[in-house]
Amino acid sequence: MTVQAQIETNLTAELAPVLLEVLNESFMHNVPADSETHFKVTLVSEKFNALRRVRRHQMVYSLLTDLLEGPVHALALHLYTPAEWDEVSEAPASPNCHGGDKR
Repeated sequence: MTVQAQIETNLTAELAPVLLEVLNESFMHNVPADSETHFKVTLVSEKFNALRRVRRHQMVYSLLTDLLEGPVHALALHLYTPAEWDEVSEAPASPNCHGGDKR
């Protein structure tokens, strides 16, 4: 199973997302081809209702602990309640990599 699929499986099982998008953004960074090290996660869940943003991030980190200790180097999290998502309807764009040349 790919790292991306593991992220999707772990988050879906525990958070019952209304919307889940996991993007492998490793190609945007100075890593070998076909790496799975940098991800952007956009997740909308009722389970985030009444939780502050820090607690939402903590929940996601706890579900992905093994991956964060291993192959995942960077994880951009965009976590919303359904009401918040109705207001924004898209996650912010990822910034360009500043970690070195991509040659």
